[in-house]
Amino acid sequence: MMRKSRPMKISGNLHGGVIMVFAMLGFAIEDAVIKLLSGALPVGQIIGIIGLGGGVIFAGICRAQGQQLWTRAFLAPAIVLRNLSELIGAVGFVTALSLIPLSTASAILQAGPLLVTLGAALFLGEPVGWRRWGAILVGFAGVLLIIRPATGDFNWLVLYAVLGVIGLALRDLTTRRVKADVSSIQLSMLAFFSMVPAAAILMVASDTAPAMPTPWEWGLLGGSVLIGALAYFGITVAMRIGEISFVTPFRYSRMIFALMIGIAVFDEKPDTATLVGAGVIILSGLYTLWREQIVKNVAAA
Repeated sequence: MMRKSRPMKISGNLHGGVIMVFAMLGFAIEDAVIKLLSGALPVGQIIGIIGLGGGVIFAGICRAQGQQLWTRAFLAPAIVLRNLSELIGAVGFVTALSLIPLSTASAILQAGPLLVTLGAALFLGEPVGWRRWGAILVGFAGVLLIIRPATGDFNWLVLYAVLGVIGLALRDLTTRRVKADVSSIQLSMLAFFSMVPAAAILMVASDTAPAMPTPWEWGLLGGSVLIGALAYFGITVAMRIGEISFVTPFRYSRMIFALMIGIAVFDEKPDTATLVGAGVIILSGLYTLWREQIVKNVAAA
C-alpha cells in the first residue's frame, strides 16, 4: 500500500512545483510590464488599474463559487492589517520597479521569506534555532551587498523595494492569523481592491494627474492584470496540491526570470555585488526552509 501511495505524493509535489514556477514567471512578466508602463503612466494609476482589475476578477470567481463578496468577517483586525500590508507592499514594490533596475528590485524581494521567519519568531512566538538566526543574518548581509548603504554606490531609491518587501512579509505573517471562515479567493479579492484607495492617495500626495492610456497601453494593462491574477491563483493551487516544504523553494525562480527579462528587455547589466547578494539571499532562504522542515519532522516524530 505504501508503494502505491508514494507516486501520487511525488506527482502532487511535481505538479505543485511546476505550477509555482509558472506563477513566478507570470509575476516576472507582470513586473516587466509595470516597468514598461511606468515610463508613460503615473505609478499610482498603474497600481489602481491593476488593483481594480484583479479585484473584479477574483470577485467574479467568488460569485461563481457561491462565496460572499462582503461579510463582517472582513473587518477582523487580522484582515484589515493584511490589506494595509498588501497596499504598502504594492506601493513600495511598484514604485521601485519604476525607478530602479528590475533585477535589483527582484533580488531584494527574495528576502521576503527571511523576513517572514524573523517576524514569526519575534511576533508570533514561533521557535527559531541558532542556525536559522544565522541564516537570517547572512541573508540580510546579502541585502546589504545589493543596496550598499555605506558606499558611494548607494541609491536611496532601492529603499522603495525594501519598503515593498517589508509590507509583503507583514502580509504573509498576518495571513497566518486569518480565520478559516474567509477563503483564499476572498482574501485575494480584498488584497487587490485595497490597492485602489492606496493608488488614489498616492496620486493626490504626488500631485499627479492621471493620463489616458493608448490602446497598446490598455492592452498591456489588461494583460498584466490577467497574468498577475493567474499567478496569484497559481500560488494558492501549488500550495494546496504539493507539500509546502517542496513547493516553496520554487518561488526563488522569480529572480532567475527577472534577471533574464532585465537583461533581454531593459538591457540591464547587474554588477557582481548584486548577483552575489542575490545568491546569498536565495541560499539563506533555502537553508532556512530546509531547517524549518527538519524541526517540523522532529516535532512530529
